[in-house]
Amino acid sequence: MWQQLLQQIQAGDIKALARTISMIENEYGDYEDLLCILPGSHHAKIIGITGPPGAGKSTLVDGLVGELIKNNKKVAVLCVDPSSPFNMGAVLGDRIRMSQWYTNTNVFIRSLASRGSMGGLHPKIIEITEVVKAAGYDYIVLETVGVGQSEIDIAGLADITVVVVVPESGDEIQTMKAGLMEIADIFVVNKSDRPDADASVKNLRLMLAPTFSLHKAEVPIIKTVASEGAGIKELSEILEKQEPIENINEKKLWLLTDKVYLLLQQERMKNLKKVVIRQQIESMMSKGENFNLYQIVQLFK
Repeated sequence: MWQQLLQQIQAGDIKALARTISMIENEYGDYEDLLCILPGSHHAKIIGITGPPGAGKSTLVDGLVGELIKNNKKVAVLCVDPSSPFNMGAVLGDRIRMSQWYTNTNVFIRSLASRGSMGGLHPKIIEITEVVKAAGYDYIVLETVGVGQSEIDIAGLADITVVVVVPESGDEIQTMKAGLMEIADIFVVNKSDRPDADASVKNLRLMLAPTFSLHKAEVPIIKTVASEGAGIKELSEILEKQEPIENINEKKLWLLTDKVYLLLQQERMKNLKKVVIRQQIESMMSKGENFNLYQIVQLFK
């Protein structure tokens, strides 16, 4: 069954790919058997798009997709949206801004709910990304929720990390800079038609100065107005020139180590379900017992 499904995915069957992602999300059957037969080699370039809420990430991704497919590239977009706290579904799942691409055979778009994940990503994002790689896309774009300091999680998945900010987010950058300055391969100052855009670029360069030693070259800072398409072509050209990490080096080893660690963490937590914890809490509270978080934790250790 899994071998046949993999062949369909590799042949470009979009329905098979979408169905497989749903199986992984819902941990259907022995889905891990499929993961074990995935090919190790791929040519996809994985681009992580992150940044604070309201920076215009979705509009930027929409424009970027348009630029990439002009060059006959196949693009998959995995948009991780905030979850409803009640049913864990994606709150922004409509992806209205990207609706023009839904019928384009060179574009695959999937909205994923963060399901409470603190890093702005989906708990199964590693597995889903590996399956999408097998589908033969040239680019896989990961757009995160944008949740602050924990945005650095995207660095463990992406070949190239793009951090999107807006001119007014100076104080916010200061708060997040310890992580963002290190993970960003490219900075995008979006909505740069607003006042103080040039000052924001200057401040970014000053904040980036101590981290230049961590990169082979100076981190590019690009001004864009994504809603008007300004600067998007320049961004796509830089992305096409950037090469994914191919050779074994310290960064790649740590990124792969982080992936394995996260997968092992998920495996150990697999039998611990939120709904069971909720039932235990409800039972304790309905009996009028003194509710203590740590007593609940001890029950599930």
